Amino acid sequence: MQNSGLDEKYERAASVICKQGIIPFPVNNITIGIIKEVVEDNKDELDLIWAFRDKPSQTLEELKNSSGLTEDKIEELTASLAKKGLLFNQPSSAGIMVYRILPLMTVGLMEYRFMGKLKGDEKEKRLAHLFQDLITQMRDQVQKNYDAFVPLLKQMPPIDRTVPLRKTEDGKPIRIISVDRQIETPTEVILASQSIEEIIDKFDEIAVGHCFCRQRRSVLGHSCSLGAPTENCFTFGKSARHTVAQGFARMVSKEEALEIMKQAEEAGLVHKAFHPNSKISRPETSICNCCKDCCDTLRLWREGAFPLVNATNYLSIIDQDICVGCGECVDRCPTDAIVLNDEGKAERDENACFGCGICARFCPEEAISLQEGPRKVFVLPPRLRTS
Repeated sequence: MQNSGLDEKYERAASVICKQGIIPFPVNNITIGIIKEVVEDNKDELDLIWAFRDKPSQTLEELKNSSGLTEDKIEELTASLAKKGLLFNQPSSAGIMVYRILPLMTVGLMEYRFMGKLKGDEKEKRLAHLFQDLITQMRDQVQKNYDAFVPLLKQMPPIDRTVPLRKTEDGKPIRIISVDRQIETPTEVILASQSIEEIIDKFDEIAVGHCFCRQRRSVLGHSCSLGAPTENCFTFGKSARHTVAQGFARMVSKEEALEIMKQAEEAGLVHKAFHPNSKISRPETSICNCCKDCCDTLRLWREGAFPLVNATNYLSIIDQDICVGCGECVDRCPTDAIVLNDEGKAERDENACFGCGICARFCPEEAISLQEGPRKVFVLPPRLRTS
């Protein structure tokens, strides 16, 4: 590889990483600063990242050609980059080792760096602040050029998929309303798993780590307003093998996984599943258990940086004859989709509801049901008042 100064290597590495994932980021002082914190002054690792500039996923043979490095050196560097959260190194379904460079976030470096146990050191604090600076910068750019960004934001695929809660707070099944729909053209549809139990049951390898959103915010000095537990971020299959191998998570049994999920539901957290490339026909790779206060997806939307884009198969239905207007659902709804109307009854905005079932679980009058039907929820970020 062509020899170049360290600063140029940082910039080149940042240019590769910033274009990965569904959210491209600019190469600037913040993103370069993130790379500096993570890679430090390891020139060999920076050069290997540059080798992914034309192809983000490569086999060993491809990487030998693109990097000019030996097999032993590649294995050494990829192992190090994987532990730093910058690279995914797991065999394909055909048993061929594939090395994939990861994005800055969703799901990539930011998530993996804050998924393991916190160290409490200064590097961790600097990295948390750099990511927050990046998020703030992106929000400011979106708000400054809002009209220009809207067409681009509307092209974003669902980032995650909501898996609804199924029981009320006292253990009764939440009522599910089935909707019969005729399909004009016969099609073969693979329906994604609609319950946590079904998802857990189909995987033999299950790992749990800490919620990277709540942990990153805690490093920034913010405590979760729900006091939610943190060890409930799940990965499955080869993603589980990867997170465990890098020290980001630990393997758990199906029984322990279900118990952790139960505790998450008791805390009022939302189950959100992630699929490869947002294709919900493919098996889940992970599940987050999200709170209204800390979840990055919800905060980025609420604070005006990115839209809320979610796939779901449910919509909450409120029986206003039963509703007493207590406001429990209003307070708990993670997307602020419910308000009390002029009659003091709960009223739901269909466009913002992603069918998580939180409102139905905690409604003391059992006035809320879930109606089946696949939907894509898309809500633009609010247009903030600028000075």
